[in-house]
Formats: sequence, C-alpha cells, structure tokens
Amino acid sequence: MRSKALKKVLFISYYWPPSGKASLHLPLRLVKHLPASGWQPVVLTVKEDGFSERDESMLKEVDPSLPVYRTDVLEPFDIYRAFTGKKKGERLVASETISKENRSPAHRISVWIRMNLFVPDARAGWYPYAKKEIKKILREHDIHAMVCVAPPHSSHLAPWRISLKHGIPFIPLFIDPWVDIVYYRGMKRSRLTLAADNYLEKRVLQDSAAAVFVTSSMKDDYIHKYPSIAQKSSVIHWGYNEENFSDLQPPSEKKEGPVTVLHAGNIFDYQNIPPFWEYIKNKLAAGMDIRLRFTGSVSPGIRAAISSCGLDGITEYTGFLPYSEVIGEMMRADYLLVCATEKRHLPGKLFEYIRTGRPVIAFGDDNQEISDILLKTGSGRLFGYQARGWEYFTAVSGLKKDFSKVMQYDRKHAAGQLAEILDRVQVK
Repeated sequence: MRSKALKKVLFISYYWPPSGKASLHLPLRLVKHLPASGWQPVVLTVKEDGFSERDESMLKEVDPSLPVYRTDVLEPFDIYRAFTGKKKGERLVASETISKENRSPAHRISVWIRMNLFVPDARAGWYPYAKKEIKKILREHDIHAMVCVAPPHSSHLAPWRISLKHGIPFIPLFIDPWVDIVYYRGMKRSRLTLAADNYLEKRVLQDSAAAVFVTSSMKDDYIHKYPSIAQKSSVIHWGYNEENFSDLQPPSEKKEGPVTVLHAGNIFDYQNIPPFWEYIKNKLAAGMDIRLRFTGSVSPGIRAAISSCGLDGITEYTGFLPYSEVIGEMMRADYLLVCATEKRHLPGKLFEYIRTGRPVIAFGDDNQEISDILLKTGSGRLFGYQARGWEYFTAVSGLKKDFSKVMQYDRKHAAGQLAEILDRVQVK
C-alpha cells in the first residue's frame, strides 16, 4: 500500500449489486482492489434498478464497510410498458425492447420515444438525483477524484457538471461507445436528438481529466473523433476475476453426454450467425449428439433463426442465472460462443471464457482485437459473420493454451492501472 491515509475516489455506477447486470462486474472489482493501491472508493448508485434481473448473491462481493449511497431514479420504462400493454412493475427484457421482430405500432412508437426523447439514454432521469447526492457526498467525504461508468452514459452527466463547478477531476469509463453504440444503428433518431447527444459526448470527453476505454479500438476511434483527448486516454481491458475460478475444477478434456455449445449473457437480433446455425444443423443430421444452450436474454430474432434451422429440440434457454452459476455453465460447456457486434466491441464474457480453458468460437467482422487475444492465449478463433464452409469445432480444438497470457487480464491488474491514472489527475 502506498500510504496509510487512503485518498478517496467517488465511483458513479448505475448498476450495482443486487443488480444482475453484467456491466457491474468491472467497477465492482475495481472498487474491491483499489485500496491496495492507495485509493478508498465511495460508491453512488440507484436504489432500485427496475430493468435488470436481480442477483442477490452479488451482495456478498461488496465489503460491508464500503460507503454506498443510493438515490431514487425517474423510471421512463413505464412509458414502454404502457404502450406495449405490460403491467407496471413487470420486468422487461433488454433484447425485446429494441428488437425489430416486433413490428406492432405500439412497439415502434415506444422505441422512437426511447431513442429521441431521452438524451443521452433512457436513464437520463437519474441526473438530478445523482447531482444532488454527489453534492452531499462531497460534504461528507474528502473526494480527490470521480470515476463514472457507462453505459448508461447518463452516468457521466452529474459528475461532469459537478467537476465544472467544484474542480473535482472526473474520469469517464467507457464500456461501450456513446452516440454510435451498436444498438442505435438502424434506429430513427432525429437531427436534434443527435446534435444534443453529440454535444454531450464531446463536452464530457473534452472536460474530463482522463478517459478510459475497455478496448484499444474504441480508444483509437474516439481519438480520431476528438484528437484533443489523445494524451489523456487509456485502455483498461474488461478482464475477469480470478477469485471466481479458485474453487472450480479445471475442465476435463473427455466427458460423457452431448456436445454442448454455450452462449452466456444477452444476445440480440443484430448478433445473428446463420452460418453457425446451419453448421449445427448439418452436425445434427450427421449424427452428432449436440446441444445449444443460452443463459440470459435471447432476442426474438435469434430464436426465430434457430427455429428456422429446425434446432428447437436441441436448444435450451435457461433465462437469467446468478453469476456464479453462469461461471459453472462455462466450465461445463464443450465450446463457448461469442458474438461481437463490431470492431470496437469486446464482450466482457470473452475474458471469463478464456479463463475457463474451453475453446472459444467467436464471430465478429474485422475485430482484430478479439482475434489477437484469442490467438495470443491459444483460446480460440474469430470468424466473420457470413463466413461459410468452416469446420468450427475442429478449428478451435487442440490449440495450445497459454495461461500466463490469460492471467494478465485478472482485474487486480486493472485496479492498479486505474490507480496510476487517479494518482496523475487527483486534486492536489
């Protein structure tokens, strides 16, 4: 530890236990490991995330002594429920709210409202509550810096405004891009909405003390868009938690029963992989005993594509599972499936996948970063979304795995990287 008197950093993260949202895992572990590098976190989040599934088991990952402030939030998804006939309080599924399979007028109107009336996103209603609570936190704690995690990118707004007024440096951490996040593609957003969204993105990045991205390609893309942020931009990969694997048995190369292909986490219409479904269909016809297994939300478009290949009988949809169970599912699978959406996208599950030692079949057009990680660690291969004629199972089997390279992505290292950035930008 660098000093006995820890400096304090305020973490603003919309998602926090008991939310089951996958995007909370990186901030959760950064918060856990930062004290070893001289920083004591304080956390700001919401009282109730009414959109995500709950994972009560994640509460045990939070140090009881950690100061966690929770605020109310204006919940705009009640508008979506009203338009689509869902009951107030009924849990929504992320992949369904933006799916293009649902062509009903009510659904299309609700999507238009979400894309145009809530800027930067549907969590914009958190801003006034977060801003007020940050002022309270500053009165109660000697905060040296702030880190805000997105999506939702609304999380950046309150610390940005507070920083401008009080001079507390803030660091936006981008898990996904902002204005051109992949699920906005093909959506109708007005010129006024886009102008407002671009203005907020530009100001937040330019006014930040430093900017952190979870992929090198995303960092490069933003530097191209805003050259002035080049010297203050860094990459901290999503990584994985070694503690989650410490009590699990390493996978056996031989096991009885069907060959299982697992996709963990949500999968959306735009991540459809027709060549792979056809490959599974052909394997099934050739007599292979095989199962497709999905944990998390599966969009209507993906389900329809699987059904059209006649694979309903071998496909299992578990729905949401607690995080610890998902890790177990990964360890038991024969092959692990990744569907990256674009070259800047590195799914968080990729790092847990490579830690399991199971072969990874990844799809992503021109995603050199995923390809490099898979090849460097000997974990699998990347294929194009429309690439046909591959013998996928053979292509990823028998690779020489390099666990010394895998261990570089342990989130303890990520916390050390963030601490170095905080040391540079803190209030002196």
